[in-house]
Amino acid sequence: MAKLTLAQFIVFPAVFVFLIFVLLHLPPINQNPNPISHLSSSTPFNPSKTYHQTPDGRTRITKTSPTTRIEKGLARARAAIREAVRSKNYTSEKEETFIPRGDVYRNPYAFHQSYIEMEKRFRIWTYREGDVPLVHDGPVNNIYAIEGQFMAEMERGKSRLKARHPDEAHVFYLPMSITRIVQYIYRPPVNYSGNYLERLVTDYIHVIANKYPYWNRSSGADHFLLSCHDWAPDISTVTPDLYKNLIRVLCNANTSERFQPIRDISLPEVNIPHGQLGPPHLDRPPNQRHILAFFAGRETGYMRTLLFKSWKENDDEVQVYEHLPQNKSYSQSMGNSRFCLCPSGWEVASPRIVEAIAAGCVPVIISDYYVLPFSEVLDWSKFSLYVPSYKIPEIKNILKAVPYSRYLEIQKRVKQLQRHFVINRQAKPYDLLNMIFHSIWLRRLNVRLPLNSS
Repeated sequence: MAKLTLAQFIVFPAVFVFLIFVLLHLPPINQNPNPISHLSSSTPFNPSKTYHQTPDGRTRITKTSPTTRIEKGLARARAAIREAVRSKNYTSEKEETFIPRGDVYRNPYAFHQSYIEMEKRFRIWTYREGDVPLVHDGPVNNIYAIEGQFMAEMERGKSRLKARHPDEAHVFYLPMSITRIVQYIYRPPVNYSGNYLERLVTDYIHVIANKYPYWNRSSGADHFLLSCHDWAPDISTVTPDLYKNLIRVLCNANTSERFQPIRDISLPEVNIPHGQLGPPHLDRPPNQRHILAFFAGRETGYMRTLLFKSWKENDDEVQVYEHLPQNKSYSQSMGNSRFCLCPSGWEVASPRIVEAIAAGCVPVIISDYYVLPFSEVLDWSKFSLYVPSYKIPEIKNILKAVPYSRYLEIQKRVKQLQRHFVINRQAKPYDLLNMIFHSIWLRRLNVRLPLNSS
């Protein structure tokens, strides 16, 4: 078994509004601001080499390590983002087909430039070790489907972000499916202990750490694992020191269960029907939405128990069902509603948030300790409402107190950001898969490896 060494990397400890604090204060790596300015026109430029001008005017060339090239590129990306924030403008080498602007973004200039830099520079290496079904395979339908959809995009898609060689990668993907592990290892369900799950993931890390230098040089700070299964956070409970730097991309983004927003990423939960890529998009105008609030779903978890206790099938304006009547359509009911209630189930995440946004329905978040997806970029207070658990009995009064003019403004913003919650295969700019990539890119921007790494 490989010995995992601790590298001297830097994680800058500020959870920011869109990582701006870090990007503005992260000291850039010492670099020539214009590395080719001293070269003659006859000197071919090679990005794998560093060029120095000697006192007598000659050019001295030294080989640049892969880590140095990567870190210098990241330093340039940080500088470009800082400049975009300062100038309130962007710099791009291509025509931009979408320019994010408006109150739904915490800082649209920083987000836009960061996304441009991601497309330009970011590369992801997917480890090839392991066999299906536990590795390189995941569900592409139903409630954990985002796990398999992301994996398929990385493994079988044509993403421009895929690294050709691990030396050019900024981050490394552990392509393990927690859902598949639970399906195959825990059936029949004779033992619900998380030890099997944690041991499998830990063994995989030891394999790649023994075979490659990448895990050990950063202690996992440039590695990530993505899962939507409720049990995914359990992988780090037995040997927390091994996982303390790993980027965990989780639907179960619960801060009361060791989710750390500075390192971890909240993954949207999307219930994907067979033959589709997500919930239907409905464009019913606000004046045709005659239901004040709607929810339908099973009584899973205490939050829904509280909701059912106050509102289950006892109000015409706040329509709450455990079993939807046969004469009602779930998607049409969301499309006919102004507000869609999104209570937690067994865990904090709910697929109803994405369903509400697709339906043009203002999400009402009813969850404690939940870090909302893409909240480092999106300002959820501008396009959703939050109701804490103790105010569930007051939901009707809270929603009716929202002026119609404010509702129209919020609903317009919901429509504005729908593109960020749509799955496309292959991924399209600013869609849900690319927003996940961008969240990972931001975490990597927040880490700097030592330049003597190879």
